[in-house]
Amino acid sequence: MLLLLACMFGGNHVAARFALDHGVDVPSAVAVRSLVTAAVVALIVALNRVPLQLDARQRKVMPLIALLVAVQSLCLYSAVARIPVGLALLAFNTYPLWTALAARLLYGHRPERAVLVAMPLILFGLALALDVFGAASGLGLQAHWARMGSGVGFALAAGATFGLVLVLTQHEVAGLDGRLRTAITMAIVGVLALLGSFTQGGLHWPNAVAGWWGLALLTLLYGTAFTIMFTLLPKLGVVGSSPILNVEPVAALAMAWLWLGQTISAVQVVGALLVVGTVMALGLRRR
Repeated sequence: MLLLLACMFGGNHVAARFALDHGVDVPSAVAVRSLVTAAVVALIVALNRVPLQLDARQRKVMPLIALLVAVQSLCLYSAVARIPVGLALLAFNTYPLWTALAARLLYGHRPERAVLVAMPLILFGLALALDVFGAASGLGLQAHWARMGSGVGFALAAGATFGLVLVLTQHEVAGLDGRLRTAITMAIVGVLALLGSFTQGGLHWPNAVAGWWGLALLTLLYGTAFTIMFTLLPKLGVVGSSPILNVEPVAALAMAWLWLGQTISAVQVVGALLVVGTVMALGLRRR
């Protein structure tokens, strides 16, 4: 089930690339995806009669978390629109490092030794995967980063923002039911993205059949995966944030190769596996 969820999350980003390549802009994609997901999860909250009470601290922090998730979503889809999907997700997968940094700065938590050991491995693997010197692409350093720089920047910003979301969630709203937390977050993200789209002339709909398929699939895959993660998996005793979900970039690389024709070199594949393997090892270690 976890591997299926990882593939669904990866497929959501591949589908997003189809939508973004055929007329949909980033705020529109985030708005549609988030509002549909919010509606589905809200229905689950209602059917399961989840208590709707939030304490004063939760009412203050939830809007901030939702704002950060909105920024993370916009940044990650912006990265997916600019660079190969798998590489965008790999750069995003640096979020454990950003999580450790945010926990240190906000709450004074010292990073665990395992995280300190993992940091250089993740960064080295990311350097290989992103072909930092432009050797695999054959473009050279300057031309390679002229093409990749903005996308990588957006992906890293998404990872940093997501790391902050994880820290705030753990310390401020961990007692709030995950389904209610998701419904609130997705609703606020959807509204913010919708407002953002209005500043650019309104929602931008697909201009080709492939774009409609992409928009429909990214919404279906994202909404379904989130619904399963916050309803079925807790009942099975599986933690929703299981490190197995971190195979998402590898799944996305395979799907992007199959359906988008995006390819990377063997050295970049090694780097991708190093990043994913290290992040998974962090999550699977004994505590």
